[in-house]
Amino acid sequence: MQLEYFRMIDRVVSVDAETIVAEAVVPEASPVFEGHFPGHPLVPGVLLLETMAQAAGYLLLARLGFARMAFLIGSRELKLRRFVRPGERLSVTARLVHEGSGYAVADAAITGADNRICEVREMKFSLQDFPAPALAEAMRAQAARIGLGA
Repeated sequence: MQLEYFRMIDRVVSVDAETIVAEAVVPEASPVFEGHFPGHPLVPGVLLLETMAQAAGYLLLARLGFARMAFLIGSRELKLRRFVRPGERLSVTARLVHEGSGYAVADAAITGADNRICEVREMKFSLQDFPAPALAEAMRAQAARIGLGA
């Protein structure tokens, strides 16, 4: 996990047509922790939401054969159950709820040490052509780096 670069997923553990399980390891140090919070570093909740959105996005990329990209456009319900600290190993699961008509919906959750950390219901994604060839290539390279075949 590279918080300051929004590279949240470190490794894909498993993926099928409707579910992805990924791993993210919170770094021991990051510029993000300098302000959140001095002397008491915590992963911001918005970055936990981003982590779940990225897992769902990789699931959708795989489903779409890397032909289109999933852009997060909203979510319905986010629950943050406990703080996440530097060094924690996180398991991220995203499940497809619906896909069609240029959009998709997914639910996701993060656990750590077998305890629920947070979950989000009804993340909505707009499925669009890649706006630039460089973005498509960067996404394929990042997916390969984390173990998701392109």
